[in-house]
Amino acid sequence: MSDSEQYAIESTDAGASATIPMEAGQIKKGGYMMIKGKPCKVVSISVSKTGKHGHAKCNFVATDIFTGKKLEDMVPSTHGTTVPVVSKTEWEIIDIEGDELTLMDEGGNQKTDLNLPTFPEEMADEIRDAWNGGENSVMVTVQKAVGIEQVIGWKKENA
Repeated sequence: MSDSEQYAIESTDAGASATIPMEAGQIKKGGYMMIKGKPCKVVSISVSKTGKHGHAKCNFVATDIFTGKKLEDMVPSTHGTTVPVVSKTEWEIIDIEGDELTLMDEGGNQKTDLNLPTFPEEMADEIRDAWNGGENSVMVTVQKAVGIEQVIGWKKENA
């Protein structure tokens, strides 16, 4: 290796995974799991008895955390499945231009890569009405999982 060779560093993250492995029997109602590649919140779990092959099966009913679509999955309770790493953060709306949001957190960091939510349908209009062209201070909750970020809630701050 000579000094003239250049190294290209493609990524600067800490290498943390977007999902973690977990045994299906350990997932609880209200928890998160991946179904068909989508991050979901578990609504109900029913466990069947062990059959002649010796595995109890967990039947999961869950909703996609970004679209609200209902999904189902059946996994043997001792088998592994994946759980998304989900984080929620609070941001203040600075500007709404078309459907694009300009947000700022408590540390003064700005975020300009988010759009108004498409699910539920009425939330985008409610946020726009509450913000009222910058007259009011509106905080939004941004949920992040498996590389997707979306506004999932909002509240009007009283000045």
